[in-house]
Amino acid sequence: MVSFGYGVPIVANPGIQGYPTPGYAALDAAATLRAALRAEELGYDALWVADHLMLGKDDAILEGWTVVSALAAATQQARLGVLHQSNLLRHPALAAKMAATLDQLSGGRLIYYPDGGNNSREHRAYGLEWSDDAEQRIGRMVEGLELTLALWAGGEPVTFSGQYYQTDRAVCAPGPLQKPHPPIWMGEVHPAMLKACARLGQGWHSTPVSPGQLVERLAALAAACAEVGRSVAELEKAMAVSVLVASDRVELRRRLRAIIDLDPAAADPELLAFVDGGREELPAGFVEKRLVGTPAEVAARVRTYVDAGIDHFMLWFMDAPLSAGLELFAEQVMPEFAAAEV
Repeated sequence: MVSFGYGVPIVANPGIQGYPTPGYAALDAAATLRAALRAEELGYDALWVADHLMLGKDDAILEGWTVVSALAAATQQARLGVLHQSNLLRHPALAAKMAATLDQLSGGRLIYYPDGGNNSREHRAYGLEWSDDAEQRIGRMVEGLELTLALWAGGEPVTFSGQYYQTDRAVCAPGPLQKPHPPIWMGEVHPAMLKACARLGQGWHSTPVSPGQLVERLAALAAACAEVGRSVAELEKAMAVSVLVASDRVELRRRLRAIIDLDPAAADPELLAFVDGGREELPAGFVEKRLVGTPAEVAARVRTYVDAGIDHFMLWFMDAPLSAGLELFAEQVMPEFAAAEV
């Protein structure tokens, strides 16, 4: 079964090179909330929120856990996840309590996605711990996740004595609504992360890559699973990707022009030639890691990734927080991947 999640636009990053929402000119919390609620109305399976403190235009970004908590109260069906949740932003015992509470209040809709952290600047700006050693950050994350799982297990108070984290008779009650716990996702292809996901995860996520690169990443994930005696088929496989879908070439060019005009100097000459009508096809480099085109063209690209092994798409709409692309994708692309047809 293929599912589609909506990347909630909580940061403005204007201009065609801005990722993941380059059409968002200035952050507006009310517009962000409206977009997320519209996504659930249209049947998107999950709402994903980034986990950063400083990012994008003017370093203005909404805090992820606060946003997902608001969405838990405002929605009914969509799964909820904080993407790449930096272990170093919150003590894992506190994160365990936060996640258990959110899972309870949302009716068991949380996906728990810990990460080692990937933005040194914001950690240091906020006076938080940081290490430039990625393997050490992942090791801290794994130890923190083991503490989180111990707290979620309930039973006796948890006294934990690890290399990085300690607790003294800590209790996490009530625990998560989902049993034995919310699904745990991890991401990327660092060997230590793949090993941790194979051992402890229920889902794995890739940042945007070409179909060929994705096949290589999934092979590495499968190898990590095999090392611990587990089938990679047990994991939900996801990929984040930018999307710009329009009814025809005229509308596609219009939407691209609106995004380019937010930062004209960043536009590639070949892309400008397409937008201005000087070439019929989009530049290969632009579409290699994006879903761009008419509904039929976008559906064909989605199919390529499904065939490679992806069963969950984290979609970041390039024209967000506007809803036109969000609606067109739901109406004309998602039905192509209904469970009975996949």
